[in-house]
Amino acid sequence: MNKKILAAALAVTLAATAAGFWWSRQATSSAPVSGVPSSAAQSTPEATAAGKADTRLHDEMEAILALHRKIIVLFADEAKQTEAERAAAGTVGQMLFHELLERRNALGEKLAGLGEKAGADERASLELALDYVESAGELYDADRLAFRESLLSLREGLGRSGALPAIKLHKRVSEDLDALDEIERNYEREFGQIFSRFESRAIVPKRERWEDYIAKLNKRYTREQVMKDAGVIVPYPRAKDPGTDANEIFGQELPPKTVMLTFDDGPHPQYSDEIAAILKQYGVPAVFFEVGRNLGTLDAEGKAHPAVRGAAVSQRLKEQGFVIGNHSMTHAQLSKASGEALKQEVQGADSLLLAVNPERSPLFRFPYGARNAEGLALLRQSKLQSMMWNIDSLDWADPLPSSIADRVLRTVDKEKRGIILFHDIHERSVKALPLVLSRLVSEGYQFAIWDKGEFRIVKGKGESQAVVATTGYGDSWAVVIGIDDYAHWPKLQYAARDADAVRSALIERFGFQNDKVISLKNEQATRNGILAAFHERLAHGGLKKNDRVFVFFAGHGATRKLSSGRDLGYIVPVDSDPEQIASDGIPMSDLQNISESLGARHVLFVMDACYSGLGLTRGGGGFLKENARRIGRQMLTAGGADQMVADGGPSGHSVFTWTLLQALAGKGDLNGDGYITATELAAYVAPAVSAISQQTPAFGSLPGSEGGEFVFELPAQTEFLSADSGQLSQEAIATNTRLDAAAAPAAEQSAPVAVVIRDLQGGERRVVPPKAVPGSQRQQAQRANDRGLQFYREKRYEEAEAEFTEALKQQPDFALAANNLGFVYYKQGKFKEAVAWFQNTVKIDPSRAVAYLNLGDAYQRIGDLPSARGAWKTYLELAPDSPNAAKLKAQL
Repeated sequence: MNKKILAAALAVTLAATAAGFWWSRQATSSAPVSGVPSSAAQSTPEATAAGKADTRLHDEMEAILALHRKIIVLFADEAKQTEAERAAAGTVGQMLFHELLERRNALGEKLAGLGEKAGADERASLELALDYVESAGELYDADRLAFRESLLSLREGLGRSGALPAIKLHKRVSEDLDALDEIERNYEREFGQIFSRFESRAIVPKRERWEDYIAKLNKRYTREQVMKDAGVIVPYPRAKDPGTDANEIFGQELPPKTVMLTFDDGPHPQYSDEIAAILKQYGVPAVFFEVGRNLGTLDAEGKAHPAVRGAAVSQRLKEQGFVIGNHSMTHAQLSKASGEALKQEVQGADSLLLAVNPERSPLFRFPYGARNAEGLALLRQSKLQSMMWNIDSLDWADPLPSSIADRVLRTVDKEKRGIILFHDIHERSVKALPLVLSRLVSEGYQFAIWDKGEFRIVKGKGESQAVVATTGYGDSWAVVIGIDDYAHWPKLQYAARDADAVRSALIERFGFQNDKVISLKNEQATRNGILAAFHERLAHGGLKKNDRVFVFFAGHGATRKLSSGRDLGYIVPVDSDPEQIASDGIPMSDLQNISESLGARHVLFVMDACYSGLGLTRGGGGFLKENARRIGRQMLTAGGADQMVADGGPSGHSVFTWTLLQALAGKGDLNGDGYITATELAAYVAPAVSAISQQTPAFGSLPGSEGGEFVFELPAQTEFLSADSGQLSQEAIATNTRLDAAAAPAAEQSAPVAVVIRDLQGGERRVVPPKAVPGSQRQQAQRANDRGLQFYREKRYEEAEAEFTEALKQQPDFALAANNLGFVYYKQGKFKEAVAWFQNTVKIDPSRAVAYLNLGDAYQRIGDLPSARGAWKTYLELAPDSPNAAKLKAQL
């Protein structure tokens, strides 16, 4: 098991490490603990009373801690285990996990109850718990990840209390959850990377050595003992038992490159629907194995009484065409059950399934895969059929979506076919699923369903063509070059600044890692330095076949006529002599060779330089169905040989680079689906630049391309608008107005039209932005909010209002959009409307400080000063150290 997988397994497991250390620390020391504010570390009367009154909470957390650590030990040396040992460990691990799940749910209810009451004693207990999660020196980062679901329950309870102390705690918990999100991302990065730190009361990511933690656990437990305690001893290897039960279905029976998706343990009130939306988006079928007690109860006579919430989720899944199967009544280990108890587990759940879905399938899945002869015989009597799996996502033990997806895809690569086991009760499974489906669809896998006693291949309904626009990349690399200070060529003003801006956009907006963005400016950008960036730092730096490479050059370009009469373009390094361009420059033919030699999936060159004579012999196709598996080599240039780069763009950028940056900020998403392909980028940039300058950008595919498209995935915007929110300068707004007018035909989101632009051979080509990728309502709400923020920054308030309104139509409880709509009303002078939306915002998210600030400002504008003071005071309680605090206190 590699470090990522180990970190993943760890992170799910230590939810209650807090318990033992927290209580022992409070009991043995009243002195401040390093890293903990002294006011929190000292033992107060309230904290002491709360601790004495709640020893059961302590005991439950210790029990959870033991279960979590045992799960870690089971998987810490997975690579050294045999197949049988791994299978047995998986079975035991799932049993331990489901016990853990019950205990954790009980703990979550306890914390939610404390948060809802939010009295002095309850707050004291919660303060101690949060101090521990945030600051205890003995905790590893991965330990803290395990507190995510407990903190979510606590935040929900706090949200139901209207008291100001509860609101303050709600804010603190929300900050901790944000910190846990960052820690989750940090565990996906290379060792040694320096992580940003959080504020003093939040969690500080450290990313400790995994080996240190495993050594600590191995002193306490052994894998063999954990398994033995669970009633499992793995025998020595022996010959495989001949044959299997004919009433069981196995994944190896599927054709090559065919998989079947299954989801256990639901239905879940939130995640089941989200998973269904993703599956529908990709046109992929699935089986949902549901636990009876999640659907309802049985009375003494065995009559089924469906629960409204669980039954409704199950019915929706069935109505959407998914298969519903039986996963027992209580998720017990049925290999240890017999007689009436076994019958109740199987047939009791079946009674509830039939009450909810009369057309439920006859499929049954044994919890943990643990079955015996009596259980299989009972299935035959009940006319049910057992379905196993051969590809385990381990999403029950692994909190990192990328690690879950990586494990599934590696196993699929090995097995070539099979039944994949997921669970629809975890948020991480929701996040991992698109990563898996994008790759499988792109690689041509088929998807199967079990229908009337046999596997059936589902061809899909066309959605798969669109969803392959998801990036699905491994690592993202970039070479960014900017040259102003030429020795022998005219100096430029904006090229280095352009390169800096592009580099920042790649890292801050699109998640390129800092150490994978190679930046060369001015004296660094020699001919040897540029070539070395490709031949040595990229080619020998760990570039993989599923990676992408973005290349940006801002500087001089030149064109020379060859003896054959053909023009050849060059980019000009900083040390080039105009009289020796053939030897000092870098010809486009070299870049073509470099692009073909790079082992990445997709490469995009963006050249803010003017030249012609690319000498290309092969054009590229548009957006194709299997984009992720097709090699892509594309180039977008600023202009031709007889043209000059226009350096007069806003904010000290060239016109071309400013337009490129605006496209990457969201304007290039011509179909509004949250993704920008290279074709969309060109379709926005080329006509826009041509309309406001003397340049004619060109776009096309380089030799070696197979029609693949470089894809950017736009990140979700999370800014709550306020008086501090930035907007563009009048110069930038005027420029963008002209750019948008030129790009308007391509940006018609309802029906993107063809755009005629120059190709790399000097001719013309028609490009059509791809069809939009369908998304869930939550995704559509986020995209609408993001478009609203774009319009706000350009002071296009009516359009921003329309987009925020659309976001709230898609997701009524979207606090971000509610606040932003309120602020757009405020900017338009509609203060009563603004008050209403800021009130809605604080109802949805009662700990969002900025919303109270906005609400107070809006109250002031309508003359309701008492209400304004109340809102501002709440803001100061939640954000006492904010930049606005001093001014607001004086105003009050």
